[in-house]
Amino acid sequence: MFPDIIKTLPRADIPLDGLSAYISQGDSHQILFMEFEKDIEIPGHSHCAQWGVVIAGEIELTVNGKKKSYKNGDRYFIPEGIIHSAGIKAGYSDLTFFADAGRYKKKKFQNSG
Repeated sequence: MFPDIIKTLPRADIPLDGLSAYISQGDSHQILFMEFEKDIEIPGHSHCAQWGVVIAGEIELTVNGKKKSYKNGDRYFIPEGIIHSAGIKAGYSDLTFFADAGRYKKKKFQNSG
């Protein structure tokens, strides 16, 4: 999905089978480029504020008890501390901004995308 300019970014250490994620690191935030090869269910959790735009595929987010589907070109926002969960379909990719520079760590051993 992503060109080499993105795939040369550090990989994010996110232990989900079928996920490839690349980090662009800022002083106060992270931007992740994520692509999913498999359907994945992410249970309810909360963290810093998160904003994303769907590049391809579909995600179903439940934010603060309200469920909504997002597809190509849709944007979503999850405020800080709000419980949310996700059902992600294989083939989904997005660009996600996290308002926390430490949300994810870089993988210690990088491999090519």
